[in-house]
Amino acid sequence: MNIVIVGGGFAGMNLAKQLSKDKSLDITLIDKNNYHFFPPLIYQVATAFIETSIITYPFRKMFSRAHNFRFHYGGLESVDTQQKIVSTASGQVSYDYLILAMGTETNYFGMENVEKYAVPMKTIDDAINLRNHILRNGERAAQEQNDEERTKFSTIVISGGGPTGVELAGMLAYMNKKILAKEYPEFSQNGKMRIVLVDMAPTLLGPMSKKSQQEAFDVLQEMGVEVKLNTGVKDYIDGKVLFADGSNIETDTLIWSSGVIAREVPGLPKESITRGRRILVDEYNRVKGLSDVFAIGDICLQTADAAFPNGHPQLAQVAIQQGILLAENLVNLIEKRPLKAFKYNDKGSMAIITKNKAVVDLPKFTFTGWFAWLTWLFIHIIPIAGFRNKIKLVTGWFWSFLTNNPSLRLIIRPLEQQQNSKPVAAEEIPK
Repeated sequence: MNIVIVGGGFAGMNLAKQLSKDKSLDITLIDKNNYHFFPPLIYQVATAFIETSIITYPFRKMFSRAHNFRFHYGGLESVDTQQKIVSTASGQVSYDYLILAMGTETNYFGMENVEKYAVPMKTIDDAINLRNHILRNGERAAQEQNDEERTKFSTIVISGGGPTGVELAGMLAYMNKKILAKEYPEFSQNGKMRIVLVDMAPTLLGPMSKKSQQEAFDVLQEMGVEVKLNTGVKDYIDGKVLFADGSNIETDTLIWSSGVIAREVPGLPKESITRGRRILVDEYNRVKGLSDVFAIGDICLQTADAAFPNGHPQLAQVAIQQGILLAENLVNLIEKRPLKAFKYNDKGSMAIITKNKAVVDLPKFTFTGWFAWLTWLFIHIIPIAGFRNKIKLVTGWFWSFLTNNPSLRLIIRPLEQQQNSKPVAAEEIPK
């Protein structure tokens, strides 16, 4: 029995891990990257607090002992549900059962300039690009003699007041307070980085408790972050972020973390696609109108769970639990046993704000501050793939927070950027 999984995020990886234990099954994992990564910590890669390798792990190494596992490197292009074939950028893969777990991508809500010029925060590539962008602008601001241009390079606008936006703002504010004066003496004479966090909602961390929302707001303001609520980004033109309330901010850096949309799957029945391009599934995560195709994680919308009639939140825990249960259900399906309906066990949510400050919402109570920060650190160590990566993360955090000065701020540009920015040789200058 050939089971094909498209997407190696939390949902797909946990599904593959469970299924690979059954030697009667052949498992093929398709992904456009050859590694699994841990999205909750990409903002720390973007702000140069941890190395990229700490939150990534190669699929082939992860499943090296599973002899019934195969990895197919390539992004999905389409699905033929009649012929049971998945087409990717690097070939075709046939299946008996197909599981779609590709998650989401950045949603720019049709704003072309924002899509073209803003910096997203969704993938490892995005995080590395953002890190290079921030560090490069720091160097440009340090050398710039014109006050207006210096302000432009040292101003950062973050759109999106969810966990990613809050955590990014907090980490940048921490850098602003602890690092800039030491490493960029030019800033101590001409002011510091300006950080603006904007969201259309009236509060930060919308899905969390009022206590957590207020704590995030208060801590960020205390650290110098300008929090702009009840208004969203309208456009980004000529280096100016235009807001819905008519105001604008001149900046070279607009970080976009305002929303996501499910990845497109050409070939699925139109009636199975709903709002946000999510795929409609039943209580067993089976795609509407199909008997042998399933969808799990952020890409799917399930309304059969009585506790979540409008669909589950797009969180890691939902994806993990769906992946684990679907592995059991696929075996039950093959062996003609009854299937189990998915019921999400909400274990709570959390967000870090800055050093020693975090918020944790559990089902029955909320806590904030230093203990919440320690809880956040501990919870985020457990899912990291690879024991060596866990050790590197702990020691890296310990050193960074002890010294207030991690040493990862390297501008490593892609080759094409280096070529485009290299000085013009004398013989290349037109006569």
